Amino acid sequence: MTKKKLVLVNPVNCVRSGFSVNPSSRFPPLGLGILASLTPDTWDVKLLDENFTPFEYHDADLVGVTAFTSAANRAYEIASTYRKRGVPVVMGGIHASMCPTEALQFADAVVVGEAESVWAKVLADAESGKLTGLYHGEWLAPNRLAPPRRDVYEGDYVFASVQTSRGCPLDCEFCSVTAYNGRRYRRRPIEDVLDELESVPDELLFFVDDNIIGNGGVCRAQALELFKGMVARDLKMSWFCQASINVADDPEVLDWAARAGCRMIFIGIEAEDDDALAEVNKRLNLKKGAGSYTQMFDRVHAAGIAVLGAFIFGMDSDTPETLRRRAEFMVNSDVDAMQLTTMTPLPGTRLFERLEKEGRLLYTQFPADWAHYDLTKLVHQPKSMEPDELWDVIRECTEQVYALPTLKTKARRTLETTGSIETTEFAYRTNMNYRNIGLALGTLTE
Repeated sequence: MTKKKLVLVNPVNCVRSGFSVNPSSRFPPLGLGILASLTPDTWDVKLLDENFTPFEYHDADLVGVTAFTSAANRAYEIASTYRKRGVPVVMGGIHASMCPTEALQFADAVVVGEAESVWAKVLADAESGKLTGLYHGEWLAPNRLAPPRRDVYEGDYVFASVQTSRGCPLDCEFCSVTAYNGRRYRRRPIEDVLDELESVPDELLFFVDDNIIGNGGVCRAQALELFKGMVARDLKMSWFCQASINVADDPEVLDWAARAGCRMIFIGIEAEDDDALAEVNKRLNLKKGAGSYTQMFDRVHAAGIAVLGAFIFGMDSDTPETLRRRAEFMVNSDVDAMQLTTMTPLPGTRLFERLEKEGRLLYTQFPADWAHYDLTKLVHQPKSMEPDELWDVIRECTEQVYALPTLKTKARRTLETTGSIETTEFAYRTNMNYRNIGLALGTLTE
């Protein structure tokens, strides 16, 4: 019997390069890999990732397209290419889930939410010619979260990606994770994760969980089980992950993470003062207080791990003076690697709803204007200054934060505080990646 052809597409914003500037910032699209693993052998599966190769038409009986908001227009363009030839298209992912009515204008069907629970029905409907409308995915139990099929990834990815959990109980105003994955941590069985890790050939790894440590005693025990399991199985990987600042509360967890290969932790610091943290409802940071950051950094460094601190510029309370202080904090603190992003109201967030209601979005010709919503451009009217003034200050701060002497000083400090050359290399290369993004976007000069 001739197999049907399924083409899965990961589009990239063609207007602005963003994080795809750097090869090490291009991660395998896990969602598409998972759908490939759930697709029966009666289908041939091909995955096209524009992070590496511009889209070219491939014959298909069904096309699945995912997209972040900044790449939505590219996704719609690719979908239209197939629909004009009579090939059915299903769209999913975070943007389509937040804007399903819009996405349905460009596809035969849209999956809202996590697709695993409805993928079998999507394929069955496609085979019978009945693919249409909205499919609403459920939040599956952790033991039903499947690993991806990695042989469909054809790009030369620097890091492999693995997910151990979904969901987040925090409620940051600018984040859509809770709307997409729910407010409850769902952690996969640790043995399943360890088995998957053993099958990953790469030595560099990114745990894509929004918070790999989680919150509370149960999550702590599961994190320890994972890290100790990696050590017991002698998985020789170097990796980084994302966590909230409570990761620094537990030296034992940090120690086992380091022994398991953790070199850097991405932490959403956002701002260095409590007023700004309160504005974006960064409750965990606010509970501890911005004044606790130094002690937190020290505890992470004591385990030999670097801190990748994420900071937001363009909050309502921001003024030129507060932003310059934020940049000074980034440069002078013991944060090892620094991410500077512009406050971006993404669809599905309370921030987007509030700014839209207040008439403060600068780009509203959707879907065409979604290309601007890539975390690197000012897309809303600031409250305390004019857009041009804010953008000038962001450019000034970017020049300061990513100046080469600053990054070299950071690297020396990382080596002193962690005692690890490998950790230092992780942090320095990350800083250089962000510097390259600034150069590509024109917010930074040579």
